[in-house]
Amino acid sequence: MKDILQLRIVLLKPPAGIDFALQSGSGNNYDRVQKQVSGTADMVFELGIKLKQDTSGQFDFAGPFVQGGKGERFIYIGIGVCAGNIQSVWSRRLKVPLRDIAPGAIEKVIADDQLVLETRVPGTHRDGGPNCATVKPFDGWDVGKR
Repeated sequence: MKDILQLRIVLLKPPAGIDFALQSGSGNNYDRVQKQVSGTADMVFELGIKLKQDTSGQFDFAGPFVQGGKGERFIYIGIGVCAGNIQSVWSRRLKVPLRDIAPGAIEKVIADDQLVLETRVPGTHRDGGPNCATVKPFDGWDVGKR
């Protein structure tokens, strides 16, 4: 079994002019990677996470991008100050859940290097600023082409 699962997070039309970055690491000791400044289009983050399988065959995730406990894993996208821009008026993080991924979808992606698990999440919060906290509603993950 391959031990890296390829993911793509598409942030749909976030407000323009704001820094976004994936969080690699946890607590106060983390790096910001794939830092981008939003424009008028969707933003895309691509990453690989470690894939584990327990003795009962259940999949689990690990690695520097993965946060949270078993069954509640997620990925953080830092926004504004949390993305490394200390001048920003925004200091938020967006929590992208890794739950409810169908085992069959994982198996398809690890069997074919041309596939990726993809999620599309709203980029703008109801207050008009960048979306933050746990993505709601969360439509889940789908198999897509690289």
